Amino acid sequence: MENKSGKDLIREIHHIRSGLDTNFRDMVVEDIYKNAEQIYNHSVKVLSDRKYNLDQKLDRILTSPVWGLPIMLLLLGMTFWITIVGANYPSELIARGLFWLEAQMALIMQQLGSPSWLTGFLIHGVYKGLAWVVSVMLPPMAIFFPVFTILEDFGYLPRVAFNMDWLFRKAGAHGKQALTMSMGFGCNAAGVIATRIIESPRERIIAILTNNFVPCNGRFPTLIMLATIFVAAAFPPTLASLAAAGSVVFVVLIGVAVTLIVSWALSRTILKGEASSFTLELPPYRKPSILRILYTSLIDRTLFVLWRAIFMAAPAGGVIWLLANVTVNGQTLAHLISGFLNPLGHVIGLDGTILLAYIVAIPANEIVVPTILMIYSHASTMLDITQLSQLKALLVDNAGWTLLTAVNLMLFALLHNPCSTTILTIWKETRSMRWTLIGAVMPLGLAFLVTFFVAQFVRLVF
Repeated sequence: MENKSGKDLIREIHHIRSGLDTNFRDMVVEDIYKNAEQIYNHSVKVLSDRKYNLDQKLDRILTSPVWGLPIMLLLLGMTFWITIVGANYPSELIARGLFWLEAQMALIMQQLGSPSWLTGFLIHGVYKGLAWVVSVMLPPMAIFFPVFTILEDFGYLPRVAFNMDWLFRKAGAHGKQALTMSMGFGCNAAGVIATRIIESPRERIIAILTNNFVPCNGRFPTLIMLATIFVAAAFPPTLASLAAAGSVVFVVLIGVAVTLIVSWALSRTILKGEASSFTLELPPYRKPSILRILYTSLIDRTLFVLWRAIFMAAPAGGVIWLLANVTVNGQTLAHLISGFLNPLGHVIGLDGTILLAYIVAIPANEIVVPTILMIYSHASTMLDITQLSQLKALLVDNAGWTLLTAVNLMLFALLHNPCSTTILTIWKETRSMRWTLIGAVMPLGLAFLVTFFVAQFVRLVF
């Protein structure tokens, strides 16, 4: 062995390795724990007759092959419900306050003799866009991240990774991707940052590129609006909210399935490689620390992500105002561009207005719905229509939306490119223009492909 060169040693290692089972790392770890258990049984005498302590009793349920995944889905659903229901009233209060301030600032600028175009651009454009992002994004994040951190502090999240590990292993990804995927429900940028917990560079890239396929809180307004108008309306009032919530959860499950499928495809093509070993020692359950929860969820996650979103969304409000107020031959830029995009929109079961809304909303998904409503209603600034009857009249009766439009818009909202905040975060985490471009273009291409086939199938069959 001493006379062998480094290349000979590496060649021999590869030869020995090729004859080993693909799960040899797990077998080694399992053998180590079996030996440790044997030593423990011979060396330690337990005076108590109690076979399982509280941690073991909880793990028998929470990591059970039968109950583990259903409990995980139940907790995820409860987290969504708490976030959506709890954020409604604070969002409304913040919006009212910020929009009241908009009116006051516009009045002050008028009194100072500011030109109407400057007031419109700065106040009704830039400021209103920021107000929308803050009022829609802040309350859900301020609720979701603390709830998520409580589960993390309690020690449940490693159990989630344990339950999901076999799925991600089959997809050629890392079990910890389940944790980063869950973080993406609050904000995809935060989910991308959370991939730092994955040690393997290859599997971390897979987690970064697929985090966009779980809907963040910026996409929930679109999904909830569609579920309310097209799904809940088909059920009795007593079941309407349950049906709407169920349809949103179904879309989330589609996102999880797409995450696994794309992870599998990436791990066998441009990110082909050997899966790293994931040996997870479940930590004990512990009482959550309030100070740690507040700092981690509000400072490290909520404010950090919100600041990036505000920075990226500032120009969007101004662009939206210009599109709604600059006219060419008697038509606004918004209607000219949406008309130009209409043929492409029709091919994928949508329309030009929806595509334009997603183009100008790249800085922040939160402004998609108000932008769509603004263009359809020929308004000069973003609108907030909350009455179900008004929404239905505008979208179905006036704009001609159908069930196909709703289904494909749900799919497009789920799969389309990440917001600019997430794209910036991907670049900061990878420092690679290649992975940043793939992370931005791949979801958009998949969104067009899926909606195209759904639209053609529905038109062919029905």
